[in-house]
Amino acid sequence: MRAFPLRLDQQRSLFLVVSGISTAGSFAGITAKGWILLHGSADPFVLALNFAALSLPSLLISGPAGVRTDRLGCETVLVQAQWGLLAAAALGALSIPLLEGTAQLLLLLGSTLMVGIAGAFELTARNKYCSLLVEEPKQLAGYLTSFSVVFNVGKLVGPPIGGWLVAMAGPAWALGIDAASYLLPIASVMFLLQPRRDMEQRSRGDGDATLLKAWKDCGSTLRGVLTLTAVLCVVNFFHPGLAPLIADQVLGPDPRDLGLFTSVLAAGSIAGGIVLQRCSTRFSRRPFLTLGCFGLITAIAQLGMAGSSSVAISLSMAFAIGAGTAGLLSSCNLITQIGAPQVMRGRMAGLSQIAFLGGGGISGLLAALLVMATSLSATFALTGGIGAVLALLWIRRRGGTVLEPLRSA
Repeated sequence: MRAFPLRLDQQRSLFLVVSGISTAGSFAGITAKGWILLHGSADPFVLALNFAALSLPSLLISGPAGVRTDRLGCETVLVQAQWGLLAAAALGALSIPLLEGTAQLLLLLGSTLMVGIAGAFELTARNKYCSLLVEEPKQLAGYLTSFSVVFNVGKLVGPPIGGWLVAMAGPAWALGIDAASYLLPIASVMFLLQPRRDMEQRSRGDGDATLLKAWKDCGSTLRGVLTLTAVLCVVNFFHPGLAPLIADQVLGPDPRDLGLFTSVLAAGSIAGGIVLQRCSTRFSRRPFLTLGCFGLITAIAQLGMAGSSSVAISLSMAFAIGAGTAGLLSSCNLITQIGAPQVMRGRMAGLSQIAFLGGGGISGLLAALLVMATSLSATFALTGGIGAVLALLWIRRRGGTVLEPLRSA
């Protein structure tokens, strides 16, 4: 039962706001969890394993999540996923007062894995759900990129909140806020939002509604977008997993230092998201030029991190890394949504997650091994150099490709 009717523009704004609040709570919890794992194990591989637990489930789960979304409907899957996120976050919060030592670390990693699984379903369903909240197809691109901005605002304010809560009240408060924040989107979707359900196109429950079918039918341009995104993420998208270690070496061991470093990354992500939002139509028409340029920004910034001995320069490079990776990921999501028919957008969202979250999870593990074998600066130099070469090659070969968005939301 819905409490009272809202116009579609009001519903879009409400969904953005509650999603942003939930994101801020989530990043407060992520910051707290990263600090606990760093100081509980002092092992870079544990940090990478935590990010892998968050991102790698997309390799296995995003496909079934996309198929389920297209078959059952995005609203149903969205609510189920949000309840799953609440349960997973609550498990992490309970690990602090109930356990300690290795048992606590294992339960935190298990909580992260559950968040990764539920998050794959949530992101897939949310992408398709957005198309039911717009009046005209041309509004969809701007609305999808608005989520990138709101998401990164949450990334900006969440880590300082998490850092201060860890320092002043303990990590249980940060993890508890993370869990409670999921109640807002759950209540909004269940009681306040009234999307255009009659406009949703669902796939048939047969062999044609598969991830492989979507991959084959999406066309060579979208397949290239997914491939380029995956390659760049494997090479360059490791900073979320190693952020506690990077912050520790660049700024210091205090949890507020981690909050500051993560907020600088988020500020860069907001900048990248705003640029993409304001130029969404133009950027989406030249997919490989757009993705290549954002990848090149990230690679150059990583080379800057490798050669920097100044805190100010390192933070400015972190800002650029945030802008480049946010632009890359949001562009992939935008292009694969507006370039595909609605009936397969759930599966396209699943393929996008496999590209950037699966690639990022692998990247974190590889980067952690490189750090253990060499050093953090050498890792930045190697990944930055490879990423720059790859981005320039794709720009040269396919930068002129033009994508015409579909005319239906």
